[in-house]
Amino acid sequence: MDNRWDALDGLEPEALPTVSVIVAHYDQPDELARTLHALYAQDYPRELLEVVVADDGSPGGISVPDGVILVRQEDRGFRLAAARNLGARASSGDLLCFLDADTAPEPGYVRALTRLPALLADAVTVGRRRHADFTGIDPEVPVVEAAAGRELAEPAWLAEEYARTGDLLHADDRSYRFVIGAVIACSRALFDEVGGFDESFSAYGGEDWEWAHRMWQAGAVFAHVPSAAAWHDGPDWGERGSSSLERANTQTLSLLSSIPVAGSAPRGLLSDAPDLVIEIGGGHPAAAQFVMVDSILAAFPLARVVLSGEAAGLLDDPRVVVGGSKQDARVIWEVDRPIVVLDRAPIAECIATLGAGDVGTVELVGPEGASFGVLRSRRATRRSRRWGTEEGFERRQVEVLGILPLRPDPRVSAWLAGWGGSAEFS
Repeated sequence: MDNRWDALDGLEPEALPTVSVIVAHYDQPDELARTLHALYAQDYPRELLEVVVADDGSPGGISVPDGVILVRQEDRGFRLAAARNLGARASSGDLLCFLDADTAPEPGYVRALTRLPALLADAVTVGRRRHADFTGIDPEVPVVEAAAGRELAEPAWLAEEYARTGDLLHADDRSYRFVIGAVIACSRALFDEVGGFDESFSAYGGEDWEWAHRMWQAGAVFAHVPSAAAWHDGPDWGERGSSSLERANTQTLSLLSSIPVAGSAPRGLLSDAPDLVIEIGGGHPAAAQFVMVDSILAAFPLARVVLSGEAAGLLDDPRVVVGGSKQDARVIWEVDRPIVVLDRAPIAECIATLGAGDVGTVELVGPEGASFGVLRSRRATRRSRRWGTEEGFERRQVEVLGILPLRPDPRVSAWLAGWGGSAEFS
């Protein structure tokens, strides 16, 4: 099913699960009061709803109603990721909703946003963050009434992407950009398995995208739920003047080492986390191993190669690793026989198919049926491990013309200088 959450359209959970709403807060007493009033106006059963306020070191005291759990961390700068994790640890619900203190939900928000995670533990849902100017409005005024006539513009780029992707039904490796941390929900089981927010983020933005990318790569199902609306007090950052470009650049740079997919990763520099790893099994003669690895890295210069044997003659290239623990890349290419890559295009096309859609594994074969290895997506691998079955993704066999079998004694000089044709090495 890959990301086919529409298969669950019209279904409701047989029994509603417990839900913990984690409200991240820093020194916004009026906004927090409005959000807490909105949470107590939810149509979700009160006995199944837990509210946790996670404070990021606000000065002075914080007032919360009876029944609301308050947890605090000391003020050491902007630590939204750590605050969200603190709130999650203090909570007990089967499902987790994350809200920001300045984002007040409409009455049906929790029920709408948690329907899919209640039916499918792999679901990550994102609601609709709307904007209004609540200046001068009493926090106890119902949020829909408070927003009437005070609406502000919603981010056009976000609305356009939700429309283009069918509310993320057609998500791909870069759809993490449309998961907004102020309005998200997931199961506790998936949150615990994949891990919480990366607490190394200490500036505005990025921690939700990094988390969403990890969720996606672990096989999560993304869905935008427009009926789950919450109102942010004030305009989107993109509407707040010239500082938005600086913030955007800071956020993009902060993600370079953790999101290696095309369009997000450096175009020439090596990323800390490779997008493609080629695992070469078996022992091969030094000449054959050299031509094989050299041809692979010539075709995919940002990839990593993992050898099970020695790396003789490979010049201590940092992209080549001998043994060690398994690499956790988006795509793993497992190959046991010596091959030479002459044309990257057909292989790159196969790799691209593993970024979205139902294909999780691709076996590369030559015109005569010889296997040139298997490409496996991390999404498919992680989900099949969790589900105990590979039914969630398809396995496909693809004939490629850009690879040749490599003979045990290739003429290395012919390969390097490009003379004599493929007969000198294949």
